[in-house]
Amino acid sequence: MKNINYLLNNLNKSKFRSSFKLSEKDKAIIKQKGIETMKQHAIEILEKRIRNKLSNDGKQTPLKGYPIFIAQHATATCCRKCINKWYKIPENKMLSNEEIEFLSNMIIEWIKQQIRMWDINPKLE
Repeated sequence: MKNINYLLNNLNKSKFRSSFKLSEKDKAIIKQKGIETMKQHAIEILEKRIRNKLSNDGKQTPLKGYPIFIAQHATATCCRKCINKWYKIPENKMLSNEEIEFLSNMIIEWIKQQIRMWDINPKLE
């Protein structure tokens, strides 16, 4: 797998991917739950909605409503088509635990970058 910061930098060059930002509500959720809970939620969402290509691929991740969903769109981990395009993981291949871990790390690192921009003193460990 490629370097997370390298990939995030490339994603930030995309007009579409860079258009996603966390809302005040998202920030409050992250501050309340902490980054470790967010990481666990990212893993659970990836396992349930992304590990296998679903019949509604491309539509399974809402565009708003929860910080992980926003981060998934920003990091192109929202559907198997986007994962294939950005990470070169075939759409019909079941994601391994290692790939789920890597993609969840992409999501969390993007959230941490957002947090650093607001300086809300969250639990980043």
